[in-house]
Amino acid sequence: MAKAFVLTGPTAVGKGTVIAEIVRSRPDIWFSVSATTRKPRPGEVDGVNYFFLSEEKFDELVRGGQMLEWALVHGLAKYGTPREPVEQALSQGHTVLLEVDLAGARQIRESLPHAQQIFLAPPSWADLERRLHGRGTETEGEQKRRLETAKVEMAAESEFDHVVVNVTVAQATADLLKIIDQTQ
Repeated sequence: MAKAFVLTGPTAVGKGTVIAEIVRSRPDIWFSVSATTRKPRPGEVDGVNYFFLSEEKFDELVRGGQMLEWALVHGLAKYGTPREPVEQALSQGHTVLLEVDLAGARQIRESLPHAQQIFLAPPSWADLERRLHGRGTETEGEQKRRLETAKVEMAAESEFDHVVVNVTVAQATADLLKIIDQTQ
């Protein structure tokens, strides 16, 4: 039976890195591509990195119940998970993996209630701060805002079916795959 897994965690915990490793090592796991209204960044490919949609098309999908979850992020662009590709992958027997934020995970509990929810946690708060500062991709103000959001996300850890601590990418990937393989 096909299963769906939702991965959530705070900023800088390594969600993207772990998912990239899963996708690389396990082509049998179908990773959901999100939709966004923001413009593509250099090197991004429509349908691979995101589905790049107009505001009108995105809003049409929301109104039609065709998003499993969605949000306006930073007041700038809308992001969401299109329902049709996920349901199609599940109907074809694929194991499906979605990466969403906390609000998205909560929405998916309603729209896809059978999905297993996994929280990717840092080994410690200090480690999360170090990872965020070490990325060097956000301004100091943005880092502060992301850490405030991370406090809220970390407090929600108990809402999830599983918690994986990302000490190393290899171990976190192995732990996630163990959950996926044992749940099927």
